[in-house]
Amino acid sequence: MRMIDHPSPNFDERTGRRPVNMVVLHYTGMPSAAVALQRLSDPEAKVSAHYMIDEDGSTYRLVPEDKRAWHAGVSFWRGIRDVNARSIGIELVNPGHEFGYREFPAVQIDALLELLHDIAARHEVMPGNYVGHSDIAPQRKEDPGELFPWHRLAAAGFGRWPAWDFTVSQHAPALQPGDRGGAVLELQVALDRIGYGIEGSGVYDPLTEAVVRAFQRHYRQSQVDGVSDPETTSLIHHISTLVSMRRSCSEKNA
Repeated sequence: MRMIDHPSPNFDERTGRRPVNMVVLHYTGMPSAAVALQRLSDPEAKVSAHYMIDEDGSTYRLVPEDKRAWHAGVSFWRGIRDVNARSIGIELVNPGHEFGYREFPAVQIDALLELLHDIAARHEVMPGNYVGHSDIAPQRKEDPGELFPWHRLAAAGFGRWPAWDFTVSQHAPALQPGDRGGAVLELQVALDRIGYGIEGSGVYDPLTEAVVRAFQRHYRQSQVDGVSDPETTSLIHHISTLVSMRRSCSEKNA
C-alpha cells in the first residue's frame, strides 16, 4: 500500500469510549485530488476523513483512526446518530455528479480493498456497516454514487450483496411517492431493519423516496429514481431478510 501521511487538523476525540464499528465511503466530489486534499486539510473548512485514495491508488492518511474525523455530518445508521464517533471515513477521489462523475478505476478499488483488509485487522465491522454517505444521509448526499462497485467489496467480505439465487417476487408490489398502506409500512420496516433512518408511517413520503433512492444507489444501480418497482421492493425485503438471519445466528452463537 502506497501510504502517504498528510495530517489534517480537522478532528477531535472520539466520544463515549465505544468501539469503531462502521466504515463510511465517500467520493471527494471536487475537480482534482489536489483540491480535495487541500480542503480536507483546511482548518477553515472543518471537514476531513481518515483516509483519501487517489485514482492511481495512492492512499493518504489524514486523521489517526483513534480520533474522530469530520466526514459524516448529520447522519444515522442502525441507531447511531453520531456516526463520526463510531466510524472510519474514506474519501475516494472522483469528480462526483457535479464535476463529471465517472467510474472508479480498478487500481483505486484495489487500494481500497487493501486498506479495508488493514482496517478489519484492527476493528470489528459487520458486513452491513460498510456504507456510503448516501446510505447514512439519504436526503443530503448521493456519494459514492451508482457507479461505485459495491459488489466487489461484498465479494471480498466487506458488505452485503444479494444472494446468488435472488429472484423478483411475483407478489412484490410496485410502490411510489404518494402511496399509502400496509405495503408501504412493510417496506419502511424492512429499510429500517437494514439500517436506514426511517420510521414506519405507512406513507410513501419524501423521506421514504430518498431512502429508496439511496438503497438503489447501493443495490440497484441501474435504476436510481426513488420508485420501488417490484424488483426494488423484492431486493429491499431480501436484504432485510439477510440482516435478520445474521442477527439470529449471532444471537445463537452468543
